[in-house]
Amino acid sequence: MIKLDGAVLEGGGQLLRTAVALATITKNPCHIFNIRQGREKPGLMPQHLLGIQALSRLCNGRLEGDYLGSKEIKFFPGEITKEKISLSIGTAASLTLILQSLIPPALFALKPVEIHLDGGATDTFFSPTLDHFRYVFLKILEKMGGKIDINILRRGYYPEGGAEVEIKIYPSKLKPINLTERGSLEKIFAISGASEFLKDKKVAERQLSGAREVLGKLKLPTEEKIEYYDTRCPGSQICLIAEFQNSIIGSDNLGRLGKPAEEVGKEAALELLKEQKSDACLDKHLADQIPPYIALTPKSQITVSEITSHCKTNIWVIEKLLEGKFEAENRLIQWTSEN
Repeated sequence: MIKLDGAVLEGGGQLLRTAVALATITKNPCHIFNIRQGREKPGLMPQHLLGIQALSRLCNGRLEGDYLGSKEIKFFPGEITKEKISLSIGTAASLTLILQSLIPPALFALKPVEIHLDGGATDTFFSPTLDHFRYVFLKILEKMGGKIDINILRRGYYPEGGAEVEIKIYPSKLKPINLTERGSLEKIFAISGASEFLKDKKVAERQLSGAREVLGKLKLPTEEKIEYYDTRCPGSQICLIAEFQNSIIGSDNLGRLGKPAEEVGKEAALELLKEQKSDACLDKHLADQIPPYIALTPKSQITVSEITSHCKTNIWVIEKLLEGKFEAENRLIQWTSEN
């Protein structure tokens, strides 16, 4: 059994999600202790608990210590035989974070896996928005040979949640990617959305106008989309996607009570400009998420705008579970397999 100290480096939920996902792929049981030890509320929070329980159900595995606040779990993965799994979420847990545990193993299943998420938040704090997930992460995964369909039935925001999303993950033979030269910038896609509660205040339009004020200086072809949703509580988000010849980067931001919608858009645009100036193929948020897939496709290499603490933590746990080693220097990340 592989033992992992959950307090290492960034010591958050990313370590847990990556560990159980790779344990399922390799069929190696894992014991994780000191889970989120340095956090204000240590141990398993709802989104962590839901994610690992869903994965255990999907792969016919066995869990020990799976309760709220638990600082230690043991996970014994089995085989993925289920073709459908439904998860009911009674909180505003992040759906994109829950999916980080489920997607890698499902790509290695023998048949397509359908996941129905009822509840939770599509767009919430300290996690990728669903638009960054589908327009940036999924596009890069597609370059690696991964195929995933997503159907958003209802958006959900903090604190009520109430989202509903369907995901279909197809068996995929992942292939290496070489993303070190992104090529010229071709287009910027801006999608701004908000709850129907905020439609009279034109929050989605105002977020977009704030972003436009910053991005207009680039004088590039821009596609814009405004959406309003029937949700349980007010909320808003904006996602900006820069499409290059060889890669895609993005930035996102969430509306906050008391913050002008225009500022939400400006902040997202300034973040995108910062990412664009780095000349890297992947933005820092995707750099946190993509290392497991790089390690599963030897000879892949990527450039990232920043090697964050999340990214370093992901690298550490991957090296514990897979036979190989990362090289991460000057924002270039590559994996060397020992097989």
